[in-house]
Amino acid sequence: MKNTTLCYIEKDEKYLMLHRVRKENDENRDKWIGIGGKFEAGESPEDCVLREAREETGMTLTDYRYRGIVTFVSDLWPTEYMHLFTATGFEGQLRDDCDEGVLEWINKDDLLALPMWEGDRIFLRLLDEDVPFFSLKLTYRGETLLEAVLNGKIIK
Repeated sequence: MKNTTLCYIEKDEKYLMLHRVRKENDENRDKWIGIGGKFEAGESPEDCVLREAREETGMTLTDYRYRGIVTFVSDLWPTEYMHLFTATGFEGQLRDDCDEGVLEWINKDDLLALPMWEGDRIFLRLLDEDVPFFSLKLTYRGETLLEAVLNGKIIK
């Protein structure tokens, strides 16, 4: 199993989104996601999200919140525990180049029209509704969401 972080950095009713178009063998290829990545040895979720934010955006998070954990189960990739964050404070300049893809500020109202995983739409809704810390399990076959379980209860 792998542990990752994902962070949605917010400003002016927009989220900083990453269009994953740079890596060939990327399970998120051509999709829009927040920023984040895999844990390094000895990192906590907070250590990882801070490092990944610096590496991918050039910015240092100054105000962030741990929102939930998302368990991805797939027939194509290993099970993943994704630690989900939002951030409203940061310092520094957004970098022009990111080796993961293209960074862009997207209006929250426009997010759901972007190509993304179906399960991402669920946790983006939970973030928008300011749901307290949650556990979401998403089970996929290929790119099809088979089941979503929120805090132990099936929602799809």
